[in-house]
Amino acid sequence: MPLKAKRHCKLGPELKLYNQEINKRRIGIEHVFGSLKTFNIFAERYRNRVKRLGLRYNLIAGIHNMKLIKK
Repeated sequence: MPLKAKRHCKLGPELKLYNQEINKRRIGIEHVFGSLKTFNIFAERYRNRVKRLGLRYNLIAGIHNMKLIKK
């Protein structure tokens, strides 16, 4: 998580660079989560058998990776 400034103190230049690096990494991860939520299994509550949950997650991850390769 990025660091926040205190009430009367601003962040120094080193901490601002640190926050920028965190945000650069974080935005990529957030984009992946957003694209995975097109599958309702990630966007809503899972109501099927728990036994097959891992398999379905792996299949969705494989489909997502195939989309990335085609781009």
